[in-house]
Amino acid sequence: MTTHNDDVDWDRWPVADYLAENYRDLHPSDAAVIAHHSAFYRRFAPGSIAHSVEFGAGPNLYPLILAAAASRRIDAVEAGAGNVAYLERQILCGPDASWLPFHALCRRLNPALPATLARSLAQVNVVHGDVRDLEPGGYDLASMHFVAEGATEDRAEFTDFCRAFVRCVAPGGHLVAAFMENMPTYRIGPASRWPGCPVDPELVRTVFGPLTRELEVTRIDSDPTLPDYGDSGMVLLTAVTEARVAAA
Repeated sequence: MTTHNDDVDWDRWPVADYLAENYRDLHPSDAAVIAHHSAFYRRFAPGSIAHSVEFGAGPNLYPLILAAAASRRIDAVEAGAGNVAYLERQILCGPDASWLPFHALCRRLNPALPATLARSLAQVNVVHGDVRDLEPGGYDLASMHFVAEGATEDRAEFTDFCRAFVRCVAPGGHLVAAFMENMPTYRIGPASRWPGCPVDPELVRTVFGPLTRELEVTRIDSDPTLPDYGDSGMVLLTAVTEARVAAA
C-alpha cells in the first residue's frame, strides 16, 4: 500500500533521533550542499530579498542560516509540532552549539552572513502550517530541503509538492533545493518508519523544467558518514520561476 503525506502523523516525527543521526556533526554531504547553496546566495546583495520561505523546514537550521545572507524575512513553514517547537526554542532560547560549525562554514563561504549564529536566525519567523496552503506568489525566494521526496511514496504527489514549491514564489523569483537521491521508505531511530519517493536528476529536471528557467541540476555522491537510508546521494537544484503555476 502506497503511503501518502496525509497518511502520516507528522507530529510524531522523531526530532531528537533525526538530529542525532544527521546534524550533531557537520558531515561532508552537508558541507557540499552548503558550498553549492552559498554560491547561489552570493548572487544576491545582503538584504536584497524581502521575503523568503523554507518550504517544510523540519529541525534543520543550516538552510535558514544560508538564507540570512540575502533575506530580510524568512518564514520557516513546518507541519510537525515537534519540529515547530524545536525551531522556536532555537530562535527564542538560543541555538544548540552543534550548529556553530554549520554557521562558521556558511559565513566562510558567504561573508555577507551575520557574524553570529543567533543573529543569522533573528529574521526567521516559524510558521506552523501546511506548505500546500501557502499563498501563490507570496515569496521572492523559496528553499526546500529533503521535503517533497520525504513526504510521500507516490510520485504524482511528489510532483504536486514540487509544483506547490514553485507556485509559492512570484514569477521571476528564485528557487534553491536539495533532494535525497533514490531514497526509499526509511527508518529513523530504532523503529519509526517514514515515506520516501525515489527521485534522480532526470526526474527533477522533468518536473521543474516546464515550470522554471535557468534550471541547474547537479548531484553529489552518498555520504558514508551518514546512516544508510538506502539513498545514493543528493540532487541539488537552482532555478528562476516562470509564469504563475496553477494548483494541481
